[in-house]
Amino acid sequence: MPSPAAQRVTRKGPVQPLSVVAEKSERIKEVVEDCAEELSSVNSVLKHGLDKQKTHAVVEGALQKSETIEGKVQDCAEELADVNQALKENVGEREVLEDELDAAKAQEQSARHAALHDPLTELPNRMLFEDRLEHGLAQAKRHNWSLAVMFIDVDYFKGINDTHGHAVGDQILQTIARRLKSITREDDTVSRYGGDEFLYVLGELKKKDDAAMVAQKICHTLSEPCAVTGSEVSALSVKVSIGIALYPANGLTADELVKGADKAMY
Repeated sequence: MPSPAAQRVTRKGPVQPLSVVAEKSERIKEVVEDCAEELSSVNSVLKHGLDKQKTHAVVEGALQKSETIEGKVQDCAEELADVNQALKENVGEREVLEDELDAAKAQEQSARHAALHDPLTELPNRMLFEDRLEHGLAQAKRHNWSLAVMFIDVDYFKGINDTHGHAVGDQILQTIARRLKSITREDDTVSRYGGDEFLYVLGELKKKDDAAMVAQKICHTLSEPCAVTGSEVSALSVKVSIGIALYPANGLTADELVKGADKAMY
């Protein structure tokens, strides 16, 4: 049969508050200190009795007191085991709560990322793009900067889907997305606007020609053959059309700039 201490250690029940555990630990400490004093007194009596050859009754009384102290120490040991178990349970509960909190944070971050990014290319979606564009316009107005919106459209993309299948078309879009991200400045935003359309916000333009230079770089980078699988061919080449609208020359609002960039492609 397990001891009372073992029963307390293995019992299941509500986790005790740390304040209760601390109070119990302090009480055990006081009892142990009292036992130490009493034991010192017993030892003194025994030593004095033996030295002076005291009566058997004196020695017997000291031994009984020693047994009482031993019982108190045993009780303290059992209560201390209880305190240790309670501390373990508190630590365990805290770890569980921390794990649950981390999981909730990760889930929230994952949900937020999914809500603001295109699942195929992992680029910002239209919602996040429009938010970034509004922020960029606010900065441009505040600091008297110029800003460019580029509308990028993959030429004859429908033909790729029709000839090679949508799986190959998706690979092309993913390759384009990776290449666009590789040449995007940290403060700029490139997004998949929908289908085979991408939008690029280029902020803090020092010269109007800078936007045209970036557009040329994009055209050159995206013209490189795209490796594909699941098709009769191992690579496909694509071309893109790019329209540019500048703030404030071609529009003052996000909507005006997107429409202006779209129109500039034709």
